[in-house]
Amino acid sequence: MAPGAARLPAPGGGGAIATVGEFDVAVVGGGAAGLWSALRAAELGARVCLVSRTPLSQSASYWAQGGLAAALEPDDSPERHAADTIAAGRGLCRTSAVRALAEEAPGAVRDLIARGVVFDLDHEGRLALGLEGGHAHRRIVHAGGSQTGYELTSKLARWVDAEKRVEVKERTSAVALWSDGERCHGVITDGGAIAAPATILATGGAAALWRRTTNPRGAIGAGPVLASLAGADLADLEFCQFHPTALALPGTEHDGVLITEAIRGEGAKLLGADGERFTDELAPRDAVTAAILEKMRSEGTASVDLDLREIDPARFPNVFASLARADLDPGSRPVPVAPAAHYTMGGIAVDVDGRSSLPGLYAVGECSCTGLHGANRLASNSLSECFVFGGRAAAAAIEEEAAGTKPEPPEWRFEPPSDETRDAVWRYAGPMRNPDDLARLISNPYPLARAIGASALDRAESRGGHLRRDRPETDPALDGIHVVVHPDGSVTEEEWH
Repeated sequence: MAPGAARLPAPGGGGAIATVGEFDVAVVGGGAAGLWSALRAAELGARVCLVSRTPLSQSASYWAQGGLAAALEPDDSPERHAADTIAAGRGLCRTSAVRALAEEAPGAVRDLIARGVVFDLDHEGRLALGLEGGHAHRRIVHAGGSQTGYELTSKLARWVDAEKRVEVKERTSAVALWSDGERCHGVITDGGAIAAPATILATGGAAALWRRTTNPRGAIGAGPVLASLAGADLADLEFCQFHPTALALPGTEHDGVLITEAIRGEGAKLLGADGERFTDELAPRDAVTAAILEKMRSEGTASVDLDLREIDPARFPNVFASLARADLDPGSRPVPVAPAAHYTMGGIAVDVDGRSSLPGLYAVGECSCTGLHGANRLASNSLSECFVFGGRAAAAAIEEEAAGTKPEPPEWRFEPPSDETRDAVWRYAGPMRNPDDLARLISNPYPLARAIGASALDRAESRGGHLRRDRPETDPALDGIHVVVHPDGSVTEEEWH
């Protein structure tokens, strides 16, 4: 076992529980990735059960402000989109995953339009393509300015509800995977066991493990914990993207509210205490975050200013509504912002068809790790990822065959992290890290916190969303190397292609 490895407990055995249904595919998660995976699997002929902890209209995707990245203009191309993704990923992107995303994203957007999704148009009736950090071309499609999540998930939920091959179990939580460590046979929920030859986890990310976050409180990495305890590998857990522009109002309910990157693409400026710009607002997120952290350190402040005075509020209605609820007037003065945990690049290690290392188990969306994002996600690639890889996982999952006799369900049940864990992850694995602090996570009660600490200790360099004070430089020897945490807690380094 590598030094600092996080030993995750193995699945237990025995424990009678009622089987409430048998399906071809079980999908866990009611966000964009889960809805699309369930819909596509059903359209391909599978009997699907979709498990969602919340009503479908309340998933994290519902609140997504970003859009879908796709090369749609004549002077753009999938090759250019791929190049921007690889550049943002800081030498760690899996090229096969990048190629799949860049080549298939335009078709995914056209498919959504054909199905009835309404994206924003310009005055000539063409798609109004936005520009965001790290993109060399305008290639971001939005709906309602910054209300893309609402448009997508509301339509997806409606389509899934109308699909007769999908049975939806809302307000139902997955508490374990039905696994003997050799194969996944379905999912255990708080309402009983669901048997399926293929299970697709689409449970979202883990950014709410960090106390200061843009995410809803439920984004605690449940999927990776469930997968690891069932026998699957995790990867790239050291990489958390800290969004540069989260509202900085400590001690209030408004602290951490996301101010979308798209608003900087339309001209919003970052200012220091002297009122002067100090960075390129459209650089990749890790670079903007690092610049803000350095400015805060040099000025001794807890935030910097985001100047929105030249932005039309009608372009971003929910952003300005959020600021109004916080009693801020962005039309008269800049608003305070500081980095907050926003997106986890790591998760359940999968191939480009969503297959994990545990037969029968798939993962898509933010809970997965294809290697697409490398060390730093390119803006708006995540929603595109849901549709491209969700469709791929659905097509692969329907080919799984039942494995015969099922093992006894495991005894272990998922327990969410405590507030103390969230404080510890922010304190010890925040935007700037050191080995002594990271070592403190190794004994944390929450399995994923331990695995994050082990992964960040193993990667002795700074790269993308992982910054080490003791190792401030990027080590070229680690280009293309992914830190993998195995179910027994051991840590290895692997090269992916």
